[in-house]
Amino acid sequence: MIDSLIACATCASNFRGDGNAAGWSILFMLAVIVAILGGVVFCMVRLVRREGKTLDPELCDDFDAKASTELR
Repeated sequence: MIDSLIACATCASNFRGDGNAAGWSILFMLAVIVAILGGVVFCMVRLVRREGKTLDPELCDDFDAKASTELR
């Protein structure tokens, strides 16, 4: 029963045959998901870095977390 719950066992058993399309389709879907997630992470990191470089210091808030907790 444990083997049926583990996806790795399913993938490993699908690659045993030469012409098994199910195993290759799982590998292809995994590659697509990893590529999309990598692209999203790359874009987010790039946006954060660009924001830090081009941010005008006059537009920054002078927020002090320690001072705001003392006022309560």
